[in-house]
Amino acid sequence: MTAELPPETVYRPFEPGPYRMALGLTTIPDSQWFEIDRLYPDEMHQRRHLLSERHADVFAATSGSEAARWEALAAIAANLTTHHPAWFDRSGDTLHNRLTGEAWHLPAPGCDPLECAGRLVQEDLCLIQATETGPLFTAGVLCFPSRWRLREKIGLPLAAVHGPVPFYAERLARAVDRFMRAVKPDHIASRLNWSVLDDAALFQPTGKWQQAENPAITAANAGERLHLRVERQTLRRLPRSAAILFGIRVHTARLCRVLATRDDAARLAAALRALPDDVLHYKSMLPFRAALLSWLDARPNAGPGQQGRPVLCRVTAID
Repeated sequence: MTAELPPETVYRPFEPGPYRMALGLTTIPDSQWFEIDRLYPDEMHQRRHLLSERHADVFAATSGSEAARWEALAAIAANLTTHHPAWFDRSGDTLHNRLTGEAWHLPAPGCDPLECAGRLVQEDLCLIQATETGPLFTAGVLCFPSRWRLREKIGLPLAAVHGPVPFYAERLARAVDRFMRAVKPDHIASRLNWSVLDDAALFQPTGKWQQAENPAITAANAGERLHLRVERQTLRRLPRSAAILFGIRVHTARLCRVLATRDDAARLAAALRALPDDVLHYKSMLPFRAALLSWLDARPNAGPGQQGRPVLCRVTAID
């Protein structure tokens, strides 16, 4: 019998305090590399549909990344069968997914190994490889982008990938490149990136830089109309190819559901007030910022003037 899937984890990574950019990395064990929860059946259905109907939008790879793509699949298959044996098991070259009823022959005929890996886990998967001029984004299966297009970023250096991100070049680029050089194969780093969006869809390749006010979102309905979108990101070096495998698990929920306490609303209000306009513009939060803050301030004990430790406004490692 297949073990019951656990509930989705709810993340609230915003904090009050002055704005600053930081990687905000933590170390996680091998058993926590991938999240598998009750949303797995629906999210895997969406991923299969996108890979079938919009393949060019959600999968891309450059020449020279072949070995890293094969290694990524092998590492993911080994992790799933080791830590989730009730859902995944392997017989010879066949990997059985008990949650979907699928059986994958590895290597899967007619399916790129990185795409095959992206059909096993809820995370999007991106490969970053070192070059003489710095880390390069070489392959990805990206079904749930947070308002960026895979085909516009593939093959670019990380500095160019992050070109539109406010303050990235001067405040975070060196730290990211340094981490990419130093991370060891036995280390898994994790971080959280958050935003508030007016769309609950997981597949969002467009939508940045909006600034026109949205009159449909008001102080009365912002909690129902707006959604907290959190990316749980993981970074791990693959030992043979030395590529970094970057995973992105997207969580999205209506604000009225995810802000469980009055303190949650107060912390989000304070974090929003600390964000520079450039960041709000980039994340398309300007059109509803005033309505959102009014809604948050109307929550019990949620208002301006909250002080605390610095907010980590985490920037997506592939943006």
